[in-house]
Formats: sequence, structure tokens, C-alpha cells
Amino acid sequence: MNANGDSYYSPDHKGESTYRDKASKFISLVFPVSTEAEAREALAEVKKRFFDASHHCYAYCIGAGREVFRFNDDGEPSGSAGRPIYGQILSKGLSDTLVVVIRYFGGTKLGIPGLIRAYRTAASEALENSGRKEKILLKNISVRFGYEHMNEVMKISKAEKLEIISQESGDNCKMAFRVKASREEIVTARFRRISNIYISVNV
Repeated sequence: MNANGDSYYSPDHKGESTYRDKASKFISLVFPVSTEAEAREALAEVKKRFFDASHHCYAYCIGAGREVFRFNDDGEPSGSAGRPIYGQILSKGLSDTLVVVIRYFGGTKLGIPGLIRAYRTAASEALENSGRKEKILLKNISVRFGYEHMNEVMKISKAEKLEIISQESGDNCKMAFRVKASREEIVTARFRRISNIYISVNV
């Protein structure tokens, strides 16, 4: 998330790379995902596509603050695959990201340090190939008020450069605005100065 809390970054598109180490082949795939269900669905498709692979190790995180996250070694020694993959997602400042690294074992053991290096490198290369895009965090503010306060509401709307997403006029008016997350508290505080106004906020 950026410093003012208005946005965060995710992959711009799917990415893929292939890395080899001592005859083992590591195919790394990156997916932009918005929900845990999307991540699980993409993972299931990868396992189906690469059904003959030795391991399907992965990591994902969802949300501006990475509220949902998970990583899995899929049979590799504990901490040697999923965590290094997740570390690469973090190091690149991304969320809404799934990385799956498929390993085809080549007959030579790499040891835990070697596995960590291989999974980390494979994930990093695929993430580099997936690009990066900014996702803006917005909140919706709904206000209900008497028509006599319309000018006050519109004055705030204009001053804060709010996007009007719906409007109902009459004796009792209702308007909904879209605002950057970092400005939500300031905008609602301004609206609260208007008497007999009702405010609700949602993402």
C-alpha cells in the first residue's frame, strides 16, 4: 500500500518463467487474483495442467493489507518453498497475487538452501514478467438530508472533487459519492457539520 493509503499494487497480467537447477525444472506461474476463491480455482487448474509434476508449491495474498494469505510447500521440506515464494511477493510490494512454482524433480537433491534459492529465483523471475499495476482504494459515502441542505452538500462535493454515483432529489434527498480511502474521514467529518444529515460508508 502506498504511503497515503489510497492504493496498492498487484500483477498487471499473468506471468511465467522456467528455471533449472541440477536437472530439476521449476515452472513458475503468476496470477492476478482478487479473492481466495479465485486463487484456489487457479491453483486447481495448474495442478490439473501439470498433473505429472513432483510438487506444486505456492503462495498467495489478497487485499490491500494482505489480510488473506497462505503458502504451501506441497511435500518439499518445511519452509523451503512456500515461504520463499511468499517472500518474493512481499519484496515486490504486491498483493492480490498467486504464485505457483511447479517442480519436475531431476534426480539430484538440492538440499534446503538450494531449494530455497531455486523457489525464490523461480518466483522472482515470473513476477518480473507479470508487470505491476496500481489498484486505487475507494470508499462509497451515502448521505441523506433535507432538500434545504442541498447547497451545503454540493459545496462539499465540489470542494472535495467527489464522484457522484447516485442521486435522489425531493423533500428528502439521498446522494452517494465515491472518495479515495485516505480522504474518507475528512469528507465524512465535513458532512457531519450539516444538521440532520445521515451518513453511511462502505468499501
